Amino acid sequence: MVERGYSSQTELPPVDDCWNRVGVRGDRSCPKLVEYIHCRNCPVHAAAAISLLDRYALGGEEPVQMPVESGETAIEDGRAHLIFRLGEEWLGLPTRALAEVAPACVVHSLPHQRSPALLGVANVRGTLVACVSLGELLGLDIRAAARDDARIVPRMLILAATGGPIISPVDEVDGIHELSESAVITASSHSHAANDRFTRGVMQWRQRSIRLLDQEALLDAATRSLA
Repeated sequence: MVERGYSSQTELPPVDDCWNRVGVRGDRSCPKLVEYIHCRNCPVHAAAAISLLDRYALGGEEPVQMPVESGETAIEDGRAHLIFRLGEEWLGLPTRALAEVAPACVVHSLPHQRSPALLGVANVRGTLVACVSLGELLGLDIRAAARDDARIVPRMLILAATGGPIISPVDEVDGIHELSESAVITASSHSHAANDRFTRGVMQWRQRSIRLLDQEALLDAATRSLA
């Protein structure tokens, strides 16, 4: 995770990531650990998380680019998609909207959370990242997501959103694949997705129905859910 800079227009001071220096990820010399045991219980950590959300609301910067951790190489820009599952639905997201695929991690809720899509914040290699539910944004029923298969490993998608990376849990990741544009049925001609502003189209792929997401609409909604 790359620490972001901020434009001269906002003049926001950097977040003091004391948890990396004197907290549980540092030398543990912080006197507050005696009282709070772990940095996630400390009001300083909570205040940093709230400050993080304020920065997303200001936006106005180019997204952070991070490498996609996957067994496959990204194909030509605009044709390569990450295929993943939420609940019972398979979705495709253009790789240029993705910063990284990361292991599942603990998400800490925030007091007075601002929207139902905001799950909280996660600590990704020492950096706080806002976490949103793509299922909530897309209106999917993900309650029956669990599958009894040891080969299925939940992941976190780190989205390259304007204003800063956003993390979101998914139930399964298939990988990065090149999808033929000629096989895409546009949303306007498909009843399942006709009224869905997040859907660019659908296609049949390897005996699955894949719903292709509109990256701009999705990233915009994810960022707005933090404001």
